[in-house]
Amino acid sequence: MLFGKKNTIPDAVQVEKTGQHEATMQLKGRTIEKTIVPEPGKTILQHAKDHEIDWQHMCKRGTCARCRCQVLEGAEYLEEPTEAEHKRLDPEEFDEGFRLGCQTVVKAPGKIVAQNKTYF
Repeated sequence: MLFGKKNTIPDAVQVEKTGQHEATMQLKGRTIEKTIVPEPGKTILQHAKDHEIDWQHMCKRGTCARCRCQVLEGAEYLEEPTEAEHKRLDPEEFDEGFRLGCQTVVKAPGKIVAQNKTYF
């Protein structure tokens, strides 16, 4: 304790240490950005909804692409693209880190940064 105050991390910024790196997921919606703890088995969209991040979406099947996002960091902690993503996104989009939030599942804890970037 310093000067009678306890050092704490704000609730919005939770960090889980895994091995030698921190497991965080930074999600940037339309107007809300939060850093949370990633949960393996859940999609990016599920994380955004659970933490009240304004992530655009409609169908949750991978057909509307409103949940399209760009993974800026941590692609290695995500499952491979699904068949629905391959049907909806162009190869160039994958090269630039684009995925569908409703289809992109976290496979392991790590540092992940993604931003919702819909077509319209």
